[in-house]
Amino acid sequence: MGADHTSKIVGTVWGLLILNTLGSAGAKTIIPLPRSLIQMVTMGALVAAFALALAINLRLRIRASAFVFLLTLLLVPSVISSANLESGFGALFRCARLALFVGTLWLLSRWWDGNPTFVRHHIRMYFVVLGSVAAGLVISPGAAMPELYGGRLVGALWPLTPPQIGQYAAVIIGLTVLLVLGRRTDRGSAAVVIVPALVLLALTHTRTATLGLLIGLVLAIGSLVLTSAAARRFFAWAVLCAAVAAVAFSSALQAWFLRGQSKENFSNLTGRAKVWDALLSAPRTTSDYLFGAGLGDKSFGGLPIDNSWLAVYHEQGLTGTAIVAAIIIVLGGVALLRPPSLSRACAIFLISYCAIASYTEAGLGDASPYLLHLTVAASLLATPAAATPLATPEVPRRRIPQWARRSEVT
Repeated sequence: MGADHTSKIVGTVWGLLILNTLGSAGAKTIIPLPRSLIQMVTMGALVAAFALALAINLRLRIRASAFVFLLTLLLVPSVISSANLESGFGALFRCARLALFVGTLWLLSRWWDGNPTFVRHHIRMYFVVLGSVAAGLVISPGAAMPELYGGRLVGALWPLTPPQIGQYAAVIIGLTVLLVLGRRTDRGSAAVVIVPALVLLALTHTRTATLGLLIGLVLAIGSLVLTSAAARRFFAWAVLCAAVAAVAFSSALQAWFLRGQSKENFSNLTGRAKVWDALLSAPRTTSDYLFGAGLGDKSFGGLPIDNSWLAVYHEQGLTGTAIVAAIIIVLGGVALLRPPSLSRACAIFLISYCAIASYTEAGLGDASPYLLHLTVAASLLATPAAATPLATPEVPRRRIPQWARRSEVT
């Protein structure tokens, strides 16, 4: 099998993993899609991804990866807590999904070499997803910006919420900016990705994604400032433009940031704080403290938790929380120890974005886009595999007859 063909299959597997993590809950679409159909498509995508990954890696060649090892370890509290069936049989189904997801990542680890290959796969696939959002906005603006979500942009062709769209847009904007600074793509191609994604991000009014994008880019570009003149110029211009925008458009920026909410509602993080307080004050058994209540839909009392750490604590206990913290610490520590490079900058952006978004978004403890972002970071931090030199076959010594030796002497 040729290298180009294998690369295309790896890209297809990555696209199927992204399709699996799009979810089945969201806004009403133009053409009503039954949730059972969406779940069938997303789970079918995961099974197909695992089958394709196994087909191109039949010898099960994998890389040693602390990141995927910790994800595998996360299965232990997930299975222990889900086996109690406190969250129903759906918890066991989610455990099987997570196991298949992690297994696919192990199979793909063979192609992690520190190059931005998976960054390109990531940008392409999420750009396609955002393209469907833009198409829905053109076809039916009313369905794409419903009053139910306060006029914020949603997915009208596939059920996507504003935070999801904002997350996808912010991630591909940040990665594309870094590819331009690293001279891995031209400005024209980058503009095709960045400009529409910026428009969609603005229409979602997603504060977490915007802050994650800005802080993540500051940290990532800051890691390149000492070694890249392009990064220094971009950083200087970005600071200047940000200062001018803050002065000239302060009232508009404040209105966009508040989204018409009262200061009390804003201070309660749109009601999230009430759910968090109720979750933390709920009585728990020793088993619940250690292993959680089992994998669920990241909700408590019928309301979304919207915090990765509390969601993991609720579903996988303190054990799961410690493992997820170890994932972030290990990836961040390895990134800090790497010498300055484009791959390191992209990894820092993805790790910092996930860490910031974890405060108001759930997903670090289950198969989700956030784990895919961290997987790309792990692939960027992997060291290239050392080429094994080909062994030179030993040439057998030819036996010379005794009579020939005598003739040579004479």
